Amino acid sequence: MRTLLSLSWFDRLAAGGPLLIRLAVGSAMVIHGSQKVFGDPGRFIGFVGKLGFPAPTFFGWAAMAAELCGGVALVLGVMTRWAAVFIAWTMGVAAFVAHANDGFSKQEYPLVLMLGAVSLVLSGGGALSLDAWLFARPRKKR
Repeated sequence: MRTLLSLSWFDRLAAGGPLLIRLAVGSAMVIHGSQKVFGDPGRFIGFVGKLGFPAPTFFGWAAMAAELCGGVALVLGVMTRWAAVFIAWTMGVAAFVAHANDGFSKQEYPLVLMLGAVSLVLSGGGALSLDAWLFARPRKKR
């Protein structure tokens, strides 16, 4: 009964946690980034300028790159922590600057994406990622 209540039988599926977070946050970022990059990037850059950023073209393209390229990196699980840092920063700006006066309902989505990215900064891409495959440490022989 104790095992059932603690849900410890899910331990064998723990590698799926970071994978699901990567897929959720990464796919959302790819969608949002591609809409900006392949839609009307000038419109987004104008919005960044209205927010008061000193170099709106630079910061606009940086945000679009963080969303699109960072989202692809999260989905693949490559350079996960770096991609997550840039996504967390971008979503923090979206929540606390772009939507600062729009109320919680407009802040909620970027906050969830930001916290998902922060969790990936802390955990890394997990066992089911290209990071784990590419940068696996060789096991020591006993």
